[in-house]
Amino acid sequence: MFDFMPEQASTIAPKIDWLNHLVTVISVFFTVVIVGAMIYFAVRYRKRGGQDHETPRIEGNGFLEVVWTTVPTLICILIGYYGVAFYREMRAEESNPVEINVWGQKWRWDFEYPNGKKTNAELVVPVGRQVKLITRSRDVIHSFFIPAMRVKRDVLPTEYGSLYFTPIKTGDYNVFCTEYCGQDHWDMLAKLRVVSQAEYDRWLQDRSAELEMSRMSPVELGKQLYNEKGCLACHSLDGSPRVGPSFLKLYGREGEFADGATYKADENYIQESVLHPNKHIVKG
Repeated sequence: MFDFMPEQASTIAPKIDWLNHLVTVISVFFTVVIVGAMIYFAVRYRKRGGQDHETPRIEGNGFLEVVWTTVPTLICILIGYYGVAFYREMRAEESNPVEINVWGQKWRWDFEYPNGKKTNAELVVPVGRQVKLITRSRDVIHSFFIPAMRVKRDVLPTEYGSLYFTPIKTGDYNVFCTEYCGQDHWDMLAKLRVVSQAEYDRWLQDRSAELEMSRMSPVELGKQLYNEKGCLACHSLDGSPRVGPSFLKLYGREGEFADGATYKADENYIQESVLHPNKHIVKG
């Protein structure tokens, strides 16, 4: 039933799906009953040719009014009760959860682990342990969503947030941003990789990626930093316009600021633009 739902990969997922199915079934039932009754009465008591009498005036029906007030109220109380109960369960922090910092920025997800290890676009967690994600945005509002875990949290630039889930099976799962955040919002994706505790411990201690970075050429390292530091949010590599000037053939370029002053893109200009990006705005 309801095979269109994502895979259930966390402890809370079956309960969330059950409540969703309950609301769906109730909604479909009353839609069919109410719309069906409307269609029936509209057809059954439509005005026919040769009939010119008024319908009788009905002042009300106390029994029906009590029923259609009481029943929806009880249904709302039922849904609200389970909604609050499941929400409290989702927000309850267990002892010794795996804490991971999540940073959102246009248009990428960055993750920082307890030992200082950092990853981009890949979140690795152990199976069977509660995971606590501490979220923060570096620019605008984003929304961190893992469908298979049935968890979602708005990621704000003004405050830290948190969300909890406990994976129950290993595998790879999709992570999305579900708050429109600009031009490349559609591409703000990541992968959640759930592994065994032993594999997670080995992965956490593996610093080969940092060693590989130290062996990169300046061009390769620059490309990685361009992606990691979020430069792509304002600066293109192909000359196309964005918020800031394109990086294509930037070094040595001469141009004009919005206030009429001129510039040459040398080392000093680049350093000032990195440290004080709004000090001088390029014209156009």
